[in-house]
Amino acid sequence: MSEPPPADLQIDTQLPASIVPAERLLTAAEFHRLADVPPEFEWFANIRNVHTRRAYENAIDDFTRFAGIVRPEEFRTVTRAHVIAWRDDLERRQLGGATLRHRLAALSSLFEYLCEKNAVSHNPVKGVKRPKVESGEGKTPALGDHQARELLTAPGEDTMKEKRDRAILSTLLYHALRREELCKLKVKDFRNMRRGVPHLVVSGKGEKTRYLPLHPGTNALIHDYLDVAGHGEDEQGPLFRPIRNNRTGRTDKALNPDMIYKLVQKYSAELGFEIGAHALRATAATNALDHQADIAKVQEWLGHANIATTRIYDRRKTRPEDSPTFKVAY
Repeated sequence: MSEPPPADLQIDTQLPASIVPAERLLTAAEFHRLADVPPEFEWFANIRNVHTRRAYENAIDDFTRFAGIVRPEEFRTVTRAHVIAWRDDLERRQLGGATLRHRLAALSSLFEYLCEKNAVSHNPVKGVKRPKVESGEGKTPALGDHQARELLTAPGEDTMKEKRDRAILSTLLYHALRREELCKLKVKDFRNMRRGVPHLVVSGKGEKTRYLPLHPGTNALIHDYLDVAGHGEDEQGPLFRPIRNNRTGRTDKALNPDMIYKLVQKYSAELGFEIGAHALRATAATNALDHQADIAKVQEWLGHANIATTRIYDRRKTRPEDSPTFKVAY
């Protein structure tokens, strides 16, 4: 028998002590069971955003019912013909073009993941014709400048709720946040300094973080709100909170997106133009583009993955004041 190699040449087959857990949390059976999870399930489990997850689940459920898919591995036999037949069925059901595009996009996302995992050789959704966008202009209304100014001053300045609501409306109108993004803001997120300028740290879709210069007016309103609310030193706590909670009595939790929607709806209705919170995002984007902001910068500002989504807010070609109607003079 040959002698073992010198100690300095022997390979240590043990894991370093620093990465060996004191107690294994997964049993051997659980470990192997997770290793056998189909990639179709992996794809779905990896969608972190609740709203995206729900929408994609609806789309995939619809396709599996149409195609009669029972087991995950049956996705691997899907062809372009199956996808075209499904698209035609969606059209027969008179679903809107945006809904069709979204459902095809969800199915395409699944197959892109299966391609990455080498579970399929190609994505059968690619090449399937999708309905054209009805128009280049988004359906979400954008406020005029005078309406935005009225909304910013709609809440009073006396009570804590009024100060909070003014700060919220300013944050939405000057930074184009989604409702969910605004609700996720922590106290520390409006104190981030970059090159000497205060920035908002925004947690967007897909766990992507973006840094937005904080508008001076919004900065002042947030400080004014925190001065009376009293949680300005709670760096890790939510920035915008309920004034009272009739159900639990606790006010140290964040507002939820539905509360933001109702807040915007209430003040806009009082002014005679009832809108939802997303209209403020559309207003901010449209206003920035109207004032010659670079569209690529606006895309980054909004957190859009695709610049085509940003172009929906570019209404410079349809501004009524630029119409030849107002150039005619007799």
